[in-house]
Amino acid sequence: MNTMESALMDIVNTTLDWVTFAFEVPFARAFVFGVHIHGHLFVEGLLVVVILFLLSQKSYKPPKRPLTKKEIDELCDEWVPESLIPPITEEMRYEPPVLESAAGPHTIINGKEVVNFASANYLGFVGHEKLIGSCTSTLEKYGVGSCSARGFYGTLDVHLDCEARIAKFLGTPDCILYSYGLSTIFSAIPAFSKKGDIIVADEGVHWGIQNGLYLSRSTIVYFKHNDMVSLQSTLEKVTAENKRATKLRRYIVVEAVYQNSGQIAPLDEIIRLKEKYHFRVLLDESNSFGVLGNSGRGITEHYGVPIEKVDIITAAMGHSLATEGGFCVGSVRVTAHQRLSSSGYVFSASLLPYLATAAITAIDVLEENPDLTTKLDKNIAVLHKGLSNIHGLKIVSDVKSPIVFLRLKNSTGSLKSDSQLLEHIAEQVLKEDSVFVVTSKRSMLDKCRLPVGIRLFVSASHSESDLLKASESLKRVAAVVLAGHD
Repeated sequence: MNTMESALMDIVNTTLDWVTFAFEVPFARAFVFGVHIHGHLFVEGLLVVVILFLLSQKSYKPPKRPLTKKEIDELCDEWVPESLIPPITEEMRYEPPVLESAAGPHTIINGKEVVNFASANYLGFVGHEKLIGSCTSTLEKYGVGSCSARGFYGTLDVHLDCEARIAKFLGTPDCILYSYGLSTIFSAIPAFSKKGDIIVADEGVHWGIQNGLYLSRSTIVYFKHNDMVSLQSTLEKVTAENKRATKLRRYIVVEAVYQNSGQIAPLDEIIRLKEKYHFRVLLDESNSFGVLGNSGRGITEHYGVPIEKVDIITAAMGHSLATEGGFCVGSVRVTAHQRLSSSGYVFSASLLPYLATAAITAIDVLEENPDLTTKLDKNIAVLHKGLSNIHGLKIVSDVKSPIVFLRLKNSTGSLKSDSQLLEHIAEQVLKEDSVFVVTSKRSMLDKCRLPVGIRLFVSASHSESDLLKASESLKRVAAVVLAGHD
C-alpha cells in the first residue's frame, strides 16, 4: 500500500470515528463545537474537505521511457496518412484532345486535320505572316524574356509602345500592360476594391472575375444574369442599406461578352444605372475587344457609349490579338494606382517582348483591314442560321457574339448529367466528322450559376464550308444522342 492509499484510509477511519461519536454522544459533540449542530452537517462538511484534498493530488503517471526501434517501426507500418486531395475518380481521368499544330481555323489532332471551333482566334491572327515577322525581329533584338518585373528592370521600350498603341486605339488617356491575360482582371479588382467595399456582379461572370472578387475580400452581391431589372433592384437595395456609409466604394462588375453564355451586356442601360446610383463600372472586354463595333474597338463602340463613362476596362490579348498578356485602360490615376498596388503587375515578370510587338502588329493589321470584323459578323450569322433548329439544343448567345453557345432545351436536372450529355455530343462530332468543339466545363473552384453548354468560337478565317460542316454535324449527332432524352 502506497503513501496516498494509507492517507486515505486514515481519513476514512477518522471520519467513521467522528460519525460514531457524533451520534452516540450528542452532548459531547455540543461541548466540542460550542453549539448544538446536527451530525449530518458535520459529515457533509468533512466529505467536502476530502473531495478537495483528492482533487488537489496529482494523478498517477507511469514513468516515461523511449520507444524501442521495433515499436517505432510497428507504429510507422500501421500509420496511414490522410490524403491531401480527394480520390481520383474515372470522371476526373478525362484526357482532352491534344493539338499538334497551331490553333488556327484548322488544326491537327491525333495526326488528323480537324475544323477548329475550340480556339478564340476571332480575327484569324494565329499564324499571320506579319505577326510572325514582328515576333522574329523582336526575338533577335531582345531575346526571349526580360527576366524581371516592370517596376525593377523589366520595362522595355516595346512595353511602353504597346501601352501607348492600345490607349490610342481605344481613345483612353492611359493603358497598363499585364504579362498574363487571366491575371489582369483578378489583379485589377482587388487593387481598387477592398474589405468593406461593395461589388455588385453578374452571376454569370467567368472564373477569373470570380477569383478577383474573392481576393478583394469585398462584400459581393450578385444579380441575375444580364437582367437589368434585377440589377436595378440590387442597386436600390444596396444603396438603401448603406446610406450613411459615405466613404464606401461601390462597383458594378460585368463582362462585355459573357464567356459562360455568349450574351452581350446591355452597356447603355448599365451606364444609366451606374450614374443614377453612383457606382463605378469595371468591365471585362476579353471577348469583345477587336470584335464588337465597326472598327473592333469593343462594346463602347457597339453601343455608341463614350469610353470615358466606363471607369475601368480590362481585356486579355490571347483572343482577338492572338498573343498573350492583358491590359487595363482608363484614366492616368487608374493605371498609376495599379502600377503600385496590383499584384499581377508588381510581382510578375513583364510580358515577353515579342508578345508585346505581336499585339502592336495585330492592332495595326486590324486598323488596316476593317473588313475583318465584317467577315466575322457574317460567319457568326451563317452559324446561327445553321444551328437555329438543332434538335434538343437551343442557342442562347447574342447574334453578334463570337461565342455561339448551345444549351439543352430540357435539362436532366443535374449539372453532372447535363455535362456528360454535352461532352458525348462534342466527342462524337470530333470522332465522326472531324469538327472540334468544346463544352463549358466547370472546375471545383468555378462557382458560376449558369447552365453548362457547348461553345463554338467563331473566327473570321473560317470558311463557309467550315461553318456548314459544323452545323450539319452537330444537328445530326445531337438528334441521335438526345433522341431518348426529350
